[in-house]
Amino acid sequence: MATSVFIVDDHYMVIEGIRSLLQHEKGIEWAGHAQSAASCLAYLQREQPDVILMDINLPDMSGIDLCLEVKKKYPFVFIIGLSTFNQQSFIQKMMENGASGYVLKNATQEELTEAIDLVCKGKTYLSDEASFALREHTAAQIILTRREKEVLELIAEGMTNNEIAKQLFISVTTVDTHRKNLLAKFEAKNVASLIRAAVKMQLIK
Repeated sequence: MATSVFIVDDHYMVIEGIRSLLQHEKGIEWAGHAQSAASCLAYLQREQPDVILMDINLPDMSGIDLCLEVKKKYPFVFIIGLSTFNQQSFIQKMMENGASGYVLKNATQEELTEAIDLVCKGKTYLSDEASFALREHTAAQIILTRREKEVLELIAEGMTNNEIAKQLFISVTTVDTHRKNLLAKFEAKNVASLIRAAVKMQLIK
């Protein structure tokens, strides 16, 4: 079955541009468009598309607020944020309000179809710019002490607590405390995800 796609944007040129990118794509059905939050909500009372491409800046309501409202009423509709902005705050709020993805308006046909395909499978899609903006912000938020940085680097090398303690001339208990603090700071469930996050943020190589 084809995936029905609806767009909410107050610029007709953007709507036409995206429609022309998607209209000949196999497996995608153009469901229509709305140029305001009110007309989007009115449309959703009659029909629900599979995916909504939703602009952040709308004349009558923020796309961020509209996203929250739509997800409350129609939780099975997938939303992809659509914007010229790649500011971390917009992206984060949109995702917190239930969006499954975020792309910029300069997205290619390939990127749009990939985003639509992924969110319909229950996954998240962030454009490279959006992903980078979130990463940069997260890295800026995490502040490590000199000792935590040393412990993190030795954990990444595969050392045990005992080995790290000997190398840094500190107690095993202290190493364990640093390890727990690092897991908490990175919101990591285990050492593997801690190292992955630290590498992504370029805090270790």
